[in-house]
Amino acid sequence: MKGHIHVTLSNRRVRYDFTIHRNITIIQGDSATGKTTLLSMISDYYNLGESSGVTLSCEKPCVTLAGRNWQTLLPAIRDSLVFINEGNEFVNSEDFARAIQGTDNYYIIVTREALHQLPYSVTEIYGLRESGKYGHLKQTYNEMFPLYGRKNYNREITPATVITEDKGAGFDFFDHVSRTHEIHCLSAEGKSNIFKLLSHMPSEQELLIIADGAAFGSEIGRISLYLKTHPSIYLYLPESFEWLILSSAIIPDPNIPKILEDPASHIESSRYMSWERYFTHLLIETTRGTYLEYCKSRINPNYCQPTAENRILKQISGIKF
Repeated sequence: MKGHIHVTLSNRRVRYDFTIHRNITIIQGDSATGKTTLLSMISDYYNLGESSGVTLSCEKPCVTLAGRNWQTLLPAIRDSLVFINEGNEFVNSEDFARAIQGTDNYYIIVTREALHQLPYSVTEIYGLRESGKYGHLKQTYNEMFPLYGRKNYNREITPATVITEDKGAGFDFFDHVSRTHEIHCLSAEGKSNIFKLLSHMPSEQELLIIADGAAFGSEIGRISLYLKTHPSIYLYLPESFEWLILSSAIIPDPNIPKILEDPASHIESSRYMSWERYFTHLLIETTRGTYLEYCKSRINPNYCQPTAENRILKQISGIKF
């Protein structure tokens, strides 16, 4: 499945209206915000159709997945929006992460916990709220709103230290940039290590964390809370380092701008568990056999030449190296 899938769901009392953009969407929030009602309505419509009193408008089938038999039920679900309510402990398991790889469904998971085994985006974590669009009517209109986005700072940041999520080409590039500008650069060697690493960093210096926003969703909650009490620490979350290169326009391929304008319409969920994997594949394939041939494990020195380097860094607005 690929593309933006719009869902409108309603009964006599409540209405939901939202769009799903990627293969994994997380819905968070406190009790009494409508999460359980949403899942119940999806289930009622799937089992009873219009006789349930629920009206559903969606170009794809909408189903719920629950219970101990989920592994038996999942293989029969194809090209669908799969809704999973909190309380289904299997969503925290490696078995579930393995089972949904290669499937052509979009998964909408209601949970208040971070799902560390799943690569979901910081921009696809939502809450539910009443919009008031139906005002005086008895029907209540609900829509999803993003809980985390990519923060814009109101001044230019000059970091003394840069932390990258992983080793490899991204670290090599920012290590080169940092050494050129006398900045300390280190790798956390995995997104789950960033939080632990922060406790050992000097609190008075400006510090910049660079991570792949396309798969950083499981870490954003605790990192965001930490940043509220540490104003000298900043986050930069592009989709991925490969996305950053593709956005710099140093690759002379006319298809890349079209893809970057609307990635959801080009990324097939059955092939790519996260957008980061797609952008890596795209960059490798479009540069194969050229002087900019890309390798994820180490940086091609041509990306560190002044012209290419400056065009890549130009994409990082608000941060001065």
